[in-house]
Amino acid sequence: MIVAGLHARPVRTAVTVLAVALEVLLILVVIGLTTGITNETARRTEGVGAEIMVQPADSSVILALSENSMPIAIGDRLRSLPGVKTVAPVQLKMSVHGGIEVIYGIDATFSELTGGFLWHQGRMFNAPDEIVVDDLWAKAKSAKVGNTVELLNHNFKVTGIVEHGQGARVFISMDGLSALTGQKGRVGVFYVKVKDPDQIRAVIAEVEELLPGYTVRDVKDLESLMTSSNIPGLGAFINAVVIIALCVGILVIFLSMYTTITERTREIGILRSLGASKRFIIGLIFQETVMICILGVVVGTISSFLLQRILKDLFPTLFIEITGWWMVRAAIFALVSGVVGSFYPSLKAARQDPVDALAYE
Repeated sequence: MIVAGLHARPVRTAVTVLAVALEVLLILVVIGLTTGITNETARRTEGVGAEIMVQPADSSVILALSENSMPIAIGDRLRSLPGVKTVAPVQLKMSVHGGIEVIYGIDATFSELTGGFLWHQGRMFNAPDEIVVDDLWAKAKSAKVGNTVELLNHNFKVTGIVEHGQGARVFISMDGLSALTGQKGRVGVFYVKVKDPDQIRAVIAEVEELLPGYTVRDVKDLESLMTSSNIPGLGAFINAVVIIALCVGILVIFLSMYTTITERTREIGILRSLGASKRFIIGLIFQETVMICILGVVVGTISSFLLQRILKDLFPTLFIEITGWWMVRAAIFALVSGVVGSFYPSLKAARQDPVDALAYE
């Protein structure tokens, strides 16, 4: 009976299924986008090869929000600690040209820390107006070695392309970035590599004692720190997306089921005259709604993975992570919106008088 009812109105059924799918798609893609960007940023930071990050006081875990307020001379003090092997100062600059990106201003110590870049082609920069980019950035910008690109209202020559995953996507000499920012001798983060990885906590304690008030983080904790509760505004943004998606689902289900019940008034009257109880009618409407929601969840989930692949091809630096946990939550939200949206229409159907329903034209 449920399948026959859905099949009898294929257009309305398809539109309702697509609306539920849109709800699921909106949740999975937007949440996947925020999760993917934060997790990928954390993995790139871990890929630098350091165990400890030293930042200014009260700095955000997102380096794009950090300020270059630390004297570069602090690096010498950090190197004097017995447990420290290498210290690499990095000047930071956020670029919003064609998307938000953090540019690293580095010196020779960065290669000592990372063990060197994995080169695809080209060489290291030798002049202030030369840059090195990673392979994903080069693909997204269609940049090749020898090309000139505009960053920070300045033209730079791309001298090399490296494998992604080592901090930033764009690297420039610290002197070159300092000339643009006017922050010579100031950096936004110190990456610290320890001699013994088992002594990270002890070295962190030494750094905190040496630099009281500074923010000292274990790099391994970055991914767990990059959550909606630690990133300003992200939690509110996620909640807003979920609420909007729920409202869309509830309204579409409500309109669809309300219209369906109006059209099926005589059918409901026949069922009631044959002895169908109010509970049976309500259950029938709810079962039909659940069937629509299940179809919408399946379509929406498949569409999310397809969109993920399409966006990855179009925007190589864009990462969308669709997790199993959020797939379950999106399915639950879709079912909840279906139940809520069909609640009043099901009550309306159950309350219809059989005689009046049979006489309905």
